[in-house]
Amino acid sequence: MSIYKKIAISVISVFLFVILVNIGLNYWIKKQLPIIINEKNNTAYNIHYEKIEVSLLSRNINATTLLVSPKNEPKDSKNGLFSKIESITIKHFNIWDLAFHDLIQAESIIINKPRVILYKKGEKLLNNSKSIKNEIIEPFRKIVAVSNIYLNDGTVDVVSLDNKKPILSVKKIILKLEGILLTDATLKEKIPMRFEKYVLVCDSLYYKPSAFYHMNIGQISTENNFLKVKNFSYLPEFSRKEFVKRLDKEKDIYTIKLDSAHIEKMDWGFKDDRFFFKANSLIVNHADANIYRNKMPKDDLSKKYLYNHLLRKIKFPLEIDTIQILKSKLVYEEEIDFSKGPGVLNFDRFNMHITNIKSGFGLKKMADVKIKVNCLFMKTSPLDVDWSFNVLDLKDSFHIQGTIANFNVAAMERFTKPYINTTFTGKFNKYHFNFYGNDNTAKGNATLDYEDLKVKLYKKKHPEKEAKLKSAVVNLLLKNDSDDKTKKADVELERIQEKSFYNFLWRSIAESFKKILI
Repeated sequence: MSIYKKIAISVISVFLFVILVNIGLNYWIKKQLPIIINEKNNTAYNIHYEKIEVSLLSRNINATTLLVSPKNEPKDSKNGLFSKIESITIKHFNIWDLAFHDLIQAESIIINKPRVILYKKGEKLLNNSKSIKNEIIEPFRKIVAVSNIYLNDGTVDVVSLDNKKPILSVKKIILKLEGILLTDATLKEKIPMRFEKYVLVCDSLYYKPSAFYHMNIGQISTENNFLKVKNFSYLPEFSRKEFVKRLDKEKDIYTIKLDSAHIEKMDWGFKDDRFFFKANSLIVNHADANIYRNKMPKDDLSKKYLYNHLLRKIKFPLEIDTIQILKSKLVYEEEIDFSKGPGVLNFDRFNMHITNIKSGFGLKKMADVKIKVNCLFMKTSPLDVDWSFNVLDLKDSFHIQGTIANFNVAAMERFTKPYINTTFTGKFNKYHFNFYGNDNTAKGNATLDYEDLKVKLYKKKHPEKEAKLKSAVVNLLLKNDSDDKTKKADVELERIQEKSFYNFLWRSIAESFKKILI
């Protein structure tokens, strides 16, 4: 036999051997996979699939129509995690680990159109913060271990078994996790896996953080160092009357909407088991915020801390260099009862710029927090405010000053008429306040240039009718004009500890008006 024939026979033999081995291994792996997925599945979940294909040449596994359900599912009701997945592709798996260690070790897993629903007791998203790690991540890593996870067009719903209503609902999820490290050591950490890069995009998120509020987000996109959200809203679950009825103590009701917000140069995670969050900037566009307070519930007499204290007592490193709220609107409403309607304060064209927000955790020295606000007060008059404080100041000292110009005081009717049964006419050409304070006292001064100030008081039982005698007496006592001069008043008063910073500021301003006008 010639040397060429021998070579040809050898090549053909090797080729046939490889084909036979490939067929044999394919057959054996197809038989082994159901054993790994079902019989040797030590997780709390059953996993079923319609079809599975294995290619040794490309070292890929493709499974279609996967169903995941709890092994201990009650017969009469659903409880636990259920999922239907259109397809899963596992790329470049390790034949040796699959054959001899019953583990699908691979480069990547691609999950297409997973539909996940979790039925759980209570109305909290997580009853135990370790439940995801213990019940999902740790068990499934014993079946599949990959370096990259790609999830396409997913949905997740968490439903309370108590009221059959959703706690969380997320639609059209796209997730990329690359450079994953998942070991016994990482499982002991707060975040049970490490990764070099992540991308998360979802369209439509609903979350109910408490019995009183729910949150909607139109779109979220985040990568390693930025986060963007669109069409955010934080809304009460109940009407104002129903909300107030459910309150044990007096409390603000918030309604917040915004077009978009984004965080730039973000860094977060855990260091020495301590969470940290840092960012270069947070920018909020076109926020529409309403704060409503009803005076019918009993007073909350707990101490209200100033912002120095609140930031100082945060128990983790928090740092945001700049916060900007742009082209926004703020409305404050306060109501004694539901008979007259609330008093309303409007702050339109609202812009706020904050620098150097820090928690103070672990710091011995830091620069002041500085806040600048400019807006249109009561839809008529420009208002500018400068406010600063130091988080590490144990006295909770602050400095705040502001100016309002060309203010027609008749615009205050929306607040004063329902709230104190009073209306005003006249004009504040310019009002400026300058106060220094701390947790106990405030001192400072204010100046006012005004003209033609008059007051109308109305009857308590018939608020549509003027109390003419009382109005006449008040207008006799009132200095209704500053006579083309700027009048000045010094202010000093004590803080009411169970009231907020804004109450303290408003009382300081009211004290200055009292001294100037009477």
